[in-house]
Amino acid sequence: MGRKAPIDLGERGKLSPYNKLNNLTGKEWIKFTKSWFHLNPKARKDNEILHPAKYPESLAQQFIEFFSKKGDWIFDPFLGTASTLIAAGDCERNGVGIEITKKYMKISKDRIKEGNYKTELKPLLGSSLNIKKVFDKNKIIDKVFDCTVTSPPYWNQLERASMRQKGRADKGLDTKYSNAKGDIGNIDDYKKFVETQAKIFDQVYDITKDKGYLIIITNNVFFDGRVYPLAFDTATSLTNRGEKSWVLKDEKIWLQNDKPLIALGVNHAWVGNRHHQYCLILRKEK
Repeated sequence: MGRKAPIDLGERGKLSPYNKLNNLTGKEWIKFTKSWFHLNPKARKDNEILHPAKYPESLAQQFIEFFSKKGDWIFDPFLGTASTLIAAGDCERNGVGIEITKKYMKISKDRIKEGNYKTELKPLLGSSLNIKKVFDKNKIIDKVFDCTVTSPPYWNQLERASMRQKGRADKGLDTKYSNAKGDIGNIDDYKKFVETQAKIFDQVYDITKDKGYLIIITNNVFFDGRVYPLAFDTATSLTNRGEKSWVLKDEKIWLQNDKPLIALGVNHAWVGNRHHQYCLILRKEK
């Protein structure tokens, strides 16, 4: 029996019949492995502007396309206004997401309905502090996910008075996620936040297939004159969980050249303009 020949897709490159991870050609695969990238995302629609920390669908889509195949199942425990599910639908994947805020849940459902997607996209209302409870309530039984793409709250960074949030406040827009008890963005203590976040990803570990991937978009946080290394502590906390330890495979840096510079600490002390995000790539390896 002869070896299968790759499919030549022209400018896209050649698609190997032995590619077990995704539907990308070798050329597309190699291009994605560069450690940094930048995006030119579409402008947010009016209902999307309401969320204080929405990330672009194009960001989620490139990770979904690399770490899953068409028809696979994608999960997001911090759904927001459904960026991950919209991206999943756009590239012919199925998806489930959990969002704690009713207002954002309604936006998610409206956006998914408008998209008229052919795959299954299920936004669920609830707290990811107890994923099983949310799944049981919505009759999501024994679901195993191929990949999770998500962006948790950056600790309680949105609670801090900041020059970047002032513009939203002046327009009457949300400057925090919610007042919900189960919203981890309301946890004041940094160490408690990191551990609570890790417990959520312990649950994600349980519903992820072996060799499935977890992508976390996060950042370090400047507060009270110092940097809290949230991105680094997130990676460390998830790789030291005993039987539920994720394996950190790499990071990609999302460069944000479109953000305006702000006069921070001028003539006084160093305060950086943080114009990048960390995209942590972790894998479940039993």
